[in-house]
Amino acid sequence: MEESRRNPELLLAQIQAEEQKEKTGKLKIFLGAAPGVGKTYAMLQEALLRKSQGVDVIVGLVETHGRQETSKLVTGLEILPKQNIEYKGQALQEFDLDAAITRKPVLILVDEMAHTNAPTCRHAKRWQDIQELLNRGIDVFTTLNVQHLESLNDVIQQIIGVKVRETLPDSMLEEAEIELVDLPPDDLLKRLDEGKVYFKEQAKLAIKNFFKKSNLTALRELALRVTAEQVNIDVMTERKFQDSKELWATADKLLVCIGPGAGSAKLVRASKRLANSLHAEWMVLYVDAPKLHLTQEQKDNIAKNLRLAEQLGAETLIVGGDDLVTEIIRVARERNVTKIVISKHIRPQWKNILHGSLVDQLVRNSGEIDIYVMRADSEFAQESKPKRNKSLTSILWSAYIFAALVVASCTAIAFLIHSTFTFSNLIMVYLLGLVIVAGLGRYGPSLFASLASVLALDFFFVPPTYSFFSKRSQYIFTFLVMLVIGNVISYLTIKIRQQAERSRLREKRTYAILALTKELASHRGLGELIQIATQQIAEVFDSEVLAILVDEHDMLKIVAGHPRMTELEEKEFSIAKWVYDMGQSAGLGTGTLPYSDAIYLPLIGAKSTVGVLRIKPLYPKQLFEAEHMDLLRAFVNQTALAVEVDRLQG
Repeated sequence: MEESRRNPELLLAQIQAEEQKEKTGKLKIFLGAAPGVGKTYAMLQEALLRKSQGVDVIVGLVETHGRQETSKLVTGLEILPKQNIEYKGQALQEFDLDAAITRKPVLILVDEMAHTNAPTCRHAKRWQDIQELLNRGIDVFTTLNVQHLESLNDVIQQIIGVKVRETLPDSMLEEAEIELVDLPPDDLLKRLDEGKVYFKEQAKLAIKNFFKKSNLTALRELALRVTAEQVNIDVMTERKFQDSKELWATADKLLVCIGPGAGSAKLVRASKRLANSLHAEWMVLYVDAPKLHLTQEQKDNIAKNLRLAEQLGAETLIVGGDDLVTEIIRVARERNVTKIVISKHIRPQWKNILHGSLVDQLVRNSGEIDIYVMRADSEFAQESKPKRNKSLTSILWSAYIFAALVVASCTAIAFLIHSTFTFSNLIMVYLLGLVIVAGLGRYGPSLFASLASVLALDFFFVPPTYSFFSKRSQYIFTFLVMLVIGNVISYLTIKIRQQAERSRLREKRTYAILALTKELASHRGLGELIQIATQQIAEVFDSEVLAILVDEHDMLKIVAGHPRMTELEEKEFSIAKWVYDMGQSAGLGTGTLPYSDAIYLPLIGAKSTVGVLRIKPLYPKQLFEAEHMDLLRAFVNQTALAVEVDRLQG
């Protein structure tokens, strides 16, 4: 019998994955259901075993919390001094990342993975410190409680009744070895009562709040499930590399549809768990409909939820369109989606009758695509509903006042001409007014103008005048037809205006990218190319831009800037150096070195990183809106490609 041959593409993928693993450090997470189960103790025992085998092991940071058994184990290992930080008159001690990189051991212990660093540290979170150590080829042991996983944040909130603020993305677990440190709730409560977890006073308070048996049992189940899911992912990965034909049979792809509401974060986390359980690819979609007239807080929510989805490993998409159902189905079919995930919003039945239900419309138009409906809103999410925008409210009232003035003007004109022209001409005057009001682009004022026009025509010009009761039945039919025609005119006018606005925004975006591409393609020389790029980015995004490129000696150097070229302080230049070395963004609006007033983006070409762009926006909130960040990434990628091509040709 002919020997079966392995798929060469899978073999190549396995080789590339192994090569990537060799370049980066290995992460081992000691996972527990709650504090006190023995995670740090188990980590130290494993570290001492590695040391006895000749491995270079150091303690980067271990929190003993006064536990004598744990403290005794720490004394057997080399301990890295902590970094002393002064912040607002307080003396803080944090893990010294730079000292660890300089020491560069084979294995380092960094306790409490979800810890939030002091504001002046390079990274906002300790898991980002760990990520940098791994990228630099250093193995890391760390500890984690299950309640700190981002995808479980809403579930944990429902269990313990408190929102956990310190979270980390699930992606940190996907490449890690997980060791579950398990302890039954009764044994943990006994340790707590004996003072082996907290001091006596703290223990009494903890038992009343977090350390309830029901809480611990639920958290223990979650920890077991997370560990089991991770083991299952490892099995599926091995089966893929072995090219097994028997049980490798899933091609699910999820499309998660989010909106501007605060509850969308819960939907994203729940979808992440669903994607993990189905071993499916997933993407998050936001449909930008001009008719929504979002507040700034709602725009911030969208940007925040899209960043959350990216952190959890999703691909994010933003499309424009007035019809949500049409756009969702179009994207789903283009991307070969098998399941659409949407949120369930409970609202009065009369609203569903008047406006239709998004769920019902999707089900009717989805065909072979499955629809998953999840509840995104919760009692906790209600607390963070955006406040009503006062400026938007004033604009809305202005629109109604304008509509009333237009109807009054039409009535005045009708008074001037009603003795000369026929009744049908008076109707045309009011229809002209409806077109003018529809130009505002809002349905409410248009509907108000239609109704007011019919009432004004009836009251002032239909006998008996100055009365709403007509003796002729044909006028009733005329008024109904006029009301329908008025609403149709308003609807079509608003629709055309919205489509024109969306086309204008799309054209502006396309023109901006095209203009940059054309300018870069028509010039030669690194200096000229980078000057063009910085000028275009500065003008489009209302920002100050600096280009910092690597020279022939592999040293970073400021080569261009707009509106002017300035020198950077040592602290700011160190951010650019870090961004270049790690190939990740940092600074304003990121989790790394967020104290800076500018965002630093790496110029990543096809083969290597060629430099860094420093962008200091005049209006930070506007820059970090989702559509603007997408456009900025396109500009940065285009600039990096142009620089790399110029260097290759030179």
